[in-house]
Amino acid sequence: MKTLLWTGPKTMEIDSVASPAIKSDEVLVQVEAVGICGSEIEGFLGHNSLRVPPLVMGHEFCGRITEVGIDVESIEIGNKVVINPLLNCGECDRCRRGTENLCDNRQIIGIHRSGAFAEYVAVPASSIHILPESLDSYTASLAEPLACCLRAARRALSSHPFANVLIYGAGAIGLLSGFVCKILGANKVIIADINEERLKTINKAGINHVINSSNEDVENQIRSITGNKGVDVIIDAAGFQPTRSEAMKIVNAGGVIMNIGLGIDETEVPINQQIRSEISLLGSFCYTKQDFNDAVQLLSEGKINREGWSEIRTLEDGQAAFNELVNGQVVNSKIFLKV
Repeated sequence: MKTLLWTGPKTMEIDSVASPAIKSDEVLVQVEAVGICGSEIEGFLGHNSLRVPPLVMGHEFCGRITEVGIDVESIEIGNKVVINPLLNCGECDRCRRGTENLCDNRQIIGIHRSGAFAEYVAVPASSIHILPESLDSYTASLAEPLACCLRAARRALSSHPFANVLIYGAGAIGLLSGFVCKILGANKVIIADINEERLKTINKAGINHVINSSNEDVENQIRSITGNKGVDVIIDAAGFQPTRSEAMKIVNAGGVIMNIGLGIDETEVPINQQIRSEISLLGSFCYTKQDFNDAVQLLSEGKINREGWSEIRTLEDGQAAFNELVNGQVVNSKIFLKV
């Protein structure tokens, strides 16, 4: 089978290998569509210690079942499916309390085992979600990033259900977080980014309020958009010192800053200001099984789609796509690879 193999920093190669053999509790999926995740860009650059070359990445994917293990029930050859790539042990304290995203022994398809930048991928049957035929494969591939955003937005809005929300980052995570916030009842949703063309794209996709933070005063723009009411919730889908510092400066007293972007690790934070203003600093990682189920439901019901802000390329275009993403040359928020 054909794969897009990451062999080292900034290097992807089309390779040919044998199709994977499946275990008794696994299924073989013929990949139809796979999204490029922002975390994979960091992996591509060699900045992610979890990803070790040579590796077939790809964890946002949809396809069809072509083979089932002898112990697998209720899944048939030909089923259209999307895959939850987060694997958990089911036995640790985190799993028992329903936060399997924090599992002591978690693994992710496309990081700890071969992923979906390939024609076929073997996955545990327990990770499969059967889809309606009416849902196109590229939209279905949004289930994984949407689940991440759904978890983060729900937790951020839990104490401010009708908040004005500021989101840093106009990539797929920022945009999907914006869509989810609107569905959950947020008053105004504002997305800030430094890429003017991408801001134009997401504005056309349904985000009414955008700010170019490279040439506009974010505080002044927020006051204008909110009628001086400010923002009670900030979702940082970028995760860099400037966004984290500005978030602390801008958020209303008693507000929530939800950190979902993994841009950098060490960050200076004015803790005394956080204490005196009772600002809640939260982090959100991946999703639970319920979050993933809910994401699939939103996509299946047409509540969120990919129209107007995504593009499709071939697996052979993978190297070029990653290069353009690294260089900030991509206007759309999401690139899918057609396998």
